[in-house]
Amino acid sequence: MDEAVLRRIVTGAGGKWSLVYGNRGKQRLKSGIDGFNRAAERVPWVVLVDLDDDFDCAPPLVQAWLPEPGPLMCFRVAVRAVEAWLLADRARMAAFLGVSEALVPMDPEALPDPKGAIVGLARRSRRRQVREDLVPRPASGRRVGPAYTARLIGFAQDPDDGWRPEVAAGAADSLARAMRRIGLLGTRTLR
Repeated sequence: MDEAVLRRIVTGAGGKWSLVYGNRGKQRLKSGIDGFNRAAERVPWVVLVDLDDDFDCAPPLVQAWLPEPGPLMCFRVAVRAVEAWLLADRARMAAFLGVSEALVPMDPEALPDPKGAIVGLARRSRRRQVREDLVPRPASGRRVGPAYTARLIGFAQDPDDGWRPEVAAGAADSLARAMRRIGLLGTRTLR
């Protein structure tokens, strides 16, 4: 899902993708960050990681992972998780989930568990398919439903009725910062 969100931001800034690394978990990303940073001496790199519960705020995570970023490194932290960025477009998230906009949190980055918030909203959906896709089945032991990731990727990628990063940036400071920094890289091809 992080990749879909990041792609939407980069293409919105006029950038292009070359390669995508990751998709193997946070620890694998952390173990490769020094290599990505060395590569960012010559070519632009964007690295996105969720803050989760690792630190109270983003700056200590950045300092721990990448104290000296390369000149073309764009290392961004989604506070608490990229789902907070999706929730920050309250009107579109409410329409997507089939709930009242009044139920969607005003300050999604303050939520301790944005993923749980989306599942909780999906439980209240007027649409059976949303409930079946996003809410875990009883006794499954899962935090999310079977199509949670696929449905949210679709929401993030839909340019017509889906997520609007420029709107969401008004309610998610870490997203606004990411968009500004990615915008500074311009129309370059990113890795």
